[in-house]
Amino acid sequence: MLRSMYAGVSGMKSFQTKLDVIGNNISNVNTVGYKKSTVSFQDLLSQNLSGNGVNPMQVGLGTSTSAITVQHTQGSAMATGNGTDLTIIGDGFFVVRDPNGGQEYLTRAGNFLVDDAGNLVTQQGFHVLNSEGAPISIDREQFLSFTINQQGLVEGRMADGSNQQLGTIGVAAPGNPSALVKAGGSLYEMGEGITIENATVVNSRVASGQLEMSNVDLTEEFTEMIVAQRGFQANSRTVTVSDEILQEVVNLKR
Repeated sequence: MLRSMYAGVSGMKSFQTKLDVIGNNISNVNTVGYKKSTVSFQDLLSQNLSGNGVNPMQVGLGTSTSAITVQHTQGSAMATGNGTDLTIIGDGFFVVRDPNGGQEYLTRAGNFLVDDAGNLVTQQGFHVLNSEGAPISIDREQFLSFTINQQGLVEGRMADGSNQQLGTIGVAAPGNPSALVKAGGSLYEMGEGITIENATVVNSRVASGQLEMSNVDLTEEFTEMIVAQRGFQANSRTVTVSDEILQEVVNLKR
């Protein structure tokens, strides 16, 4: 009876974690560059009741969360018409740097802008880095306009009609994106051994005037929510029934 109660409690905790992840996915359905997470379960140790016979007699002790994995599938692209809005088509992340602490991060959110100093920055003011690891600067007084092609090459148009190359958008492609640690603000921590390349090297393209939206599928999330809710209810019922049986045992003395 106690085993069934503890197993039910472990199931409730696991499904609560699943509901937490689903709720976070749904809340970020419109977050630019957001990647959804999924939850996997595993059974806990089993208790051996007897070693006699051909087959072991074991009773499971419940479940636990084995992994919460970020799914780095491509999100749908939304056209904005803004030249500083960028999308990576394929693998890889933009590389940005905190101007205050110098910490570098990865992001798939390409809703960039040009600040007063002429730097291409994120919404938080982090500098967007080029393939050499330096900030991309666009002098508004020197250039009338600028363009970014599919290779990530930034070109400024001068008053005489000529173009000048200002650098190439830096792209980093870690071998295992799911191992990246989220840092908030649609950013991931820059792990060890990750190098900055360009889109061509990592077999990707940069689309200007578009934003990659969240890869969250509401239909799938609501379906998973129903499954998690029913699983939570079933495990809570296990706890209730175990409690009722314990109450009957207590009442035997009366």
